[in-house]
Amino acid sequence: MEKPSFAIAVVMQRRAAKSRWADRVWELHGVLADPGGAARALRHGDDFEQWLHPGFKLVLHKDETEGYYMNVSAPYPRVFVLWRMEGEQALPVEVTVSSDEAGRWLDGGHQVDGVAIPAEIFAWVGEYVENNYRPQPKKRIKPRSFQHPKDRM
Repeated sequence: MEKPSFAIAVVMQRRAAKSRWADRVWELHGVLADPGGAARALRHGDDFEQWLHPGFKLVLHKDETEGYYMNVSAPYPRVFVLWRMEGEQALPVEVTVSSDEAGRWLDGGHQVDGVAIPAEIFAWVGEYVENNYRPQPKKRIKPRSFQHPKDRM
């Protein structure tokens, strides 16, 4: 069975920095439904430029449903993008809507940024979570001091 997927494109932006250590910085600017084609410059200005990187897929996995739930139930749901610098260009590598997966990327030392999730992707992920996730009650373990002495063995 094929996993649900949603084709997206990532927009990266380079802007002027107000820092003594760097003239310009790269950052994630947004995501949108994939228009197809090759990576290309979208906009140029005196102090910024934006690049469109199509060809990415958000793929939903059953073992990540808790991470999807945590994201869509958060006050500000995000699409997370792992990206790297190659020469002078920032290039997106992976995308996810799982808070857990994004956390693992960060723990691994990768550059990860999040951007507000577009409404159509939010609805798609929300429907998947609704159909595939049921929060599991956490069993509370009583501290030993609350147990009867004969049950402590």
